Amino acid sequence: MKVLNLQCSHQHAFEGWFASEDDFQSQLARGLVSCPLCADPAVRKMPSAPRLNLGTAAAAPAGASRELSVPAAAPAGSPSHEVMAAGGSPAVQAEFLKALRHVMANTEDVGERFADEARAMFYGDAEQRSIRGQASRAEAVELLEEGIDVMPLPLPAALKETLQ
Repeated sequence: MKVLNLQCSHQHAFEGWFASEDDFQSQLARGLVSCPLCADPAVRKMPSAPRLNLGTAAAAPAGASRELSVPAAAPAGSPSHEVMAAGGSPAVQAEFLKALRHVMANTEDVGERFADEARAMFYGDAEQRSIRGQASRAEAVELLEEGIDVMPLPLPAALKETLQ
């Protein structure tokens, strides 16, 4: 199993697991690899250091570990270094995805009926509940003009499915 450090054209960093380099290249060519944060299919491999398991810890001298791990450091000025400095760190991305998963788990998806459902709740014609769905830009503006609070929420395709 190969674990690759990947990055999309929006500089979101993520990890991908593949059976081999050929498997990665094949999936990439077929459009099966995309960013879990923004669904961008423009993905590239980033430099990474291998993790070497050289034996069990029991065989190592006391206080020493036989497992070597070389951290991957991004050189100053590289795209991944700039992402880390600009707050696009994997930790920030993970928190963003965690918040989106919370929203998904605690709201009802009303789909294309979003504007109608929001209006019905606002005017007392439907019970108050947390909803999400799709609305055009014009519908969202109309809702805001009526005093109905709405917020655009980008949902990566990966959140619409169960991640393994």
